[in-house]
Amino acid sequence: MYKALVKPIFDIVTAVVALVLLAPVFLLVAILLTWHHRGSPFFLQKRPGKNTRIFKIIKFKTMSDAKDEQGHLLPDAQRLHSIGKWVRKTSLDEIPQLLNVVMGQMSLVGPRPLLMEYIGLYNNFQQKRHLVKPGITGWAQVNGRNAINWNEKFELDVFYVQNLTFALDLKILFKTIKKVFAQSGINAAGQATTEPFKGNP
Repeated sequence: MYKALVKPIFDIVTAVVALVLLAPVFLLVAILLTWHHRGSPFFLQKRPGKNTRIFKIIKFKTMSDAKDEQGHLLPDAQRLHSIGKWVRKTSLDEIPQLLNVVMGQMSLVGPRPLLMEYIGLYNNFQQKRHLVKPGITGWAQVNGRNAINWNEKFELDVFYVQNLTFALDLKILFKTIKKVFAQSGINAAGQATTEPFKGNP
């Protein structure tokens, strides 16, 4: 009942209310990033959703498109500018994903939507993370986020899928608010973001 009916309604209503309340912040960040990038403040990228159905995730753009002499993008650490660091550190880059929630592509809570190239690298256990809609926040995000390794993330993702309840969603939402204020687990050790997933041994 909750998973099929209550959760989708709760997601959309909460996302709409959040967008209204956060509109001034949304506008301020959009203006700052538009000025810095001299262009669109948004980052759009194809990601796999529920049942690996493809959608375009919407985030604030925190990294530049700077390239080397061969035309390849520079490492994340070199493209992550000061404003982008602040936006990412405060998790403000996630706000536009509320639009994905309103469109029914994402949930407030669920496994994070990862890169398209990871799809063929999952084992059968890890594939279970796609049995539900991806979320803006999730069980892995409040239990380490980018500070834990990939195996731990996938175990936490599948735990969420197998134990999805209203109580667990509320717990994750409250812990997310606490994490945002604590600004913890944003980066992997020694990395600007996190190491890419390279598959299972």
